[in-house]
Amino acid sequence: MTSQSDGCPVDMLIIGSGPAGLSAALYAARANLNPIVFTGPELGGQVSLTHVVENYPGFPNGISGPELIKAFKEHAEHFGSLFVNETVNQVDFSQQPFRINTDEDEYLAKTVIIATGATPRHLQVPGEEEFTSLGVSYCATCDGHFFQDKEIIVVGGGDSAIESGLFLTRYARSVTIIHHRDNLHAGAILQQRTLSHPKIRFLWDTIITDIYGNEVVEGVHLRQLKNGQTSKHSTDGVFIFAGYIPNTVPFRGQLAMDRQGYLVVDQVMQTSVQGVFAAGEVADPHYRQVVTSASMGAIAAMQAILYLEENINILQSLP
Repeated sequence: MTSQSDGCPVDMLIIGSGPAGLSAALYAARANLNPIVFTGPELGGQVSLTHVVENYPGFPNGISGPELIKAFKEHAEHFGSLFVNETVNQVDFSQQPFRINTDEDEYLAKTVIIATGATPRHLQVPGEEEFTSLGVSYCATCDGHFFQDKEIIVVGGGDSAIESGLFLTRYARSVTIIHHRDNLHAGAILQQRTLSHPKIRFLWDTIITDIYGNEVVEGVHLRQLKNGQTSKHSTDGVFIFAGYIPNTVPFRGQLAMDRQGYLVVDQVMQTSVQGVFAAGEVADPHYRQVVTSASMGAIAAMQAILYLEENINILQSLP
């Protein structure tokens, strides 16, 4: 049974409600497609957990993540987007119309835009969840400005961690990079810059066992892996870069992905299946910014509209 009362496929379904999905919904709605948007487990995704967004154009004094997402959603709804509080768990992109299943229903669609985002890998230690946005962050460019002249920790040894550590030296008084190995696996140039930077120090073969504080982060407990020694380290912030997990489980075996599991798209956000597009962090392992995700969503929607126009005769004949 489908959710369309007459059994006909809708023009567009959007899976995900972060900046990419909401931007796509706006562009599709303004083209009178009345897209259906599956919000997933949390409207807005990672942005909704961001205390203040200061690098989105038009908000010189910043705007909270929830407020920005609320404005995105209201804008898309104003032009006719329909929001459904369901999570997609299975798809069939093998033929038209595409079939999208949630826990509650099955939907048919002529085009699909996937904007399910990516989830930061967590350390899974006490205090991490409690202090998220209160000193614990997963985005240096989003939150670095709030740590002017502060002492902060960066966790990780890859490119993202080292690039972020260097970036954070613009604001912080000192940056301590904690890595569970005794060497970095970032690029050689990044390593050279970091190892010689006067604001950066390293704690090798070390892990965080918990994060503590009173309302905001005040410090971490550490364990040295080679000798088991434990210690406390005072800090104002913990930036965690243990990698990201793209939210692509329902699309495995359906769409091309890279080695990390990100959806592969071309310059117009087209996936390996014609009529299926992807936008935002689910297809972006590099930038992960609100503005870049929103722009990808707009491109995906415009290309999906073009796809519908170019294939109107075929799509109109679908059962």
